[in-house]
Amino acid sequence: MMEEINILNVSPDDPELGKLIEKLDRYLNSLYPADEIFPVDFDDPEVDSTFFVIAYRNDKPIGCGAIRPLSETEVELKRFYVEPQFRRKGIAFQMLTFLENRARESNFKAIRLETGDKQQEAINFYKKHGYYEIEKFGEYVDCPSSICFEKSLE
Repeated sequence: MMEEINILNVSPDDPELGKLIEKLDRYLNSLYPADEIFPVDFDDPEVDSTFFVIAYRNDKPIGCGAIRPLSETEVELKRFYVEPQFRRKGIAFQMLTFLENRARESNFKAIRLETGDKQQEAINFYKKHGYYEIEKFGEYVDCPSSICFEKSLE
């Protein structure tokens, strides 16, 4: 049974978003060296073109995610995270669907992402939801632990 949640667009400086991303970063830092983690640069003026969301359950923030434009036709899924105690309840799927729909509404044709080779649960999740492995792209090309995926939005 899927948890009932609300997904809301938030600004990059939302404090709850910051707290969720800190938890994600702590988790990633436990798995990978610092040079194999690719955070969002919140000081970059381009961060305003990134669409951030938070998933709330009973007004409590329990997950986050974002899409940022890569080109006129592609977006990248970034900072995708659900609190461990809320996993396997359909929340990640609801957030992913919400972000994919937002990308479609904005006329993007594909969504790409990068995850790490030690995150088998994430790899399985993306494959289950129609993502297929592609060549490494962008800043991930030389990262030994990176695995990249794509999904057509058409």
